[in-house]
Amino acid sequence: MRVLALETATLAGSVALLDDGRVVGETLLNISLTHSERLMAMVDRLLHDSGSSLQDLNGLAVSIGPGSFTGLRVGIATAQGLALALGLPVAPVPTLDALAWRLPFAEAPVCPVLDARRGEVYLSLYEWRGDRMARLWEYLALSPREAAERLSAPVILLGDGVEACRPFLAHLGPRPWLAPAAQSIPSAAVVGQLGQALLESGGGVGADALVPLYLRPSEAELKRQHA
Repeated sequence: MRVLALETATLAGSVALLDDGRVVGETLLNISLTHSERLMAMVDRLLHDSGSSLQDLNGLAVSIGPGSFTGLRVGIATAQGLALALGLPVAPVPTLDALAWRLPFAEAPVCPVLDARRGEVYLSLYEWRGDRMARLWEYLALSPREAAERLSAPVILLGDGVEACRPFLAHLGPRPWLAPAAQSIPSAAVVGQLGQALLESGGGVGADALVPLYLRPSEAELKRQHA
């Protein structure tokens, strides 16, 4: 199965191509450039460099959030357009799940934390069980202080929301366990690996059933509610 994966939930956008679980290629840019300006160019370049085409694909995978509202809309809309044009199923992959899977076999619980803006972070807690990363909490949107207070040592933290929580982590010890920077960035390759498993189990959806996991209303929705 050949799967194209998209990750646009944070500033670090990436695309990956997988062939039966093997990562054929991945392109990642962690720069201040909107995903709408770069995403399809990254897809085109990856397919060209790997000698592949859209017609070679058997499925798509996309990170559905939580994360940046704008980034998620771009990634999901792109996946929807490709799915409709190519007649392919799409695997919706929660962003926090994919981020936690960057640390398989961890002996301590893993807590991915993403910057949610407006004084909040998105997070959940995971534990490696046998051959999978099991989610222990629901997906949460909390203040950095509230997020930190839910944690107890030992725990491994990763993601761009960890810095906001740092002032409240003293109870975890003098040196909290923080994942290396390279593992703290969401990866389209991991989204693709989880997405392929979902597609193979029949968990793919059509373009019209693909929806983001926001956790809270967008600023535009809040303005309409108070208008």
